[in-house]
Amino acid sequence: MTAPSALWNCLPQTVLWYHHGKPPVPIRWVLVRDPDAELDAQALLCTDQSVNPIQILQWFVLRWQLEATYQEVRAHLGVETQRQWSDRAIGRTAPILMGLFSWIALAAHTLQQESSITQRTAAWYDKPSPTFVDAIALVRRHLWLASRSFAMSTPDDDREKQTLDLYARLIDSLAYAA
Repeated sequence: MTAPSALWNCLPQTVLWYHHGKPPVPIRWVLVRDPDAELDAQALLCTDQSVNPIQILQWFVLRWQLEATYQEVRAHLGVETQRQWSDRAIGRTAPILMGLFSWIALAAHTLQQESSITQRTAAWYDKPSPTFVDAIALVRRHLWLASRSFAMSTPDDDREKQTLDLYARLIDSLAYAA
């Protein structure tokens, strides 16, 4: 990792954080500013006074990966939207959904090695790499195509058969819509 001080102006300071009815807490904060002024300044906070500013910045960068994971799990798997009433049920649901996130990521990685992930893009947003939505769609598409539930009708059926191309487009659309 490139030394953040070479890329950013870091101004560390220690202040007291006051909360009504509680003793003040010393907070070490680092104001991070982009020297090119393309990004807004941001204050990073830490309660450990012995940590240097570079370490605070590195922890923030590492934390971002977790934040992105939690956001994806909330948005696409429904964490924090459970409707259970007992603490035990709530305590079981979140770990299962986090495990499902991990399983989807691993399954998509394995499937991507066999064939590349088709990622959808929009005219106003070019994605440089596949997102979790693309990974879910890849896994759904694979499971649905392998399932007998979505199999084409038998050859002796007297109904008009749809083309495999239409079937593949339908599965692809459903994989993103589900």
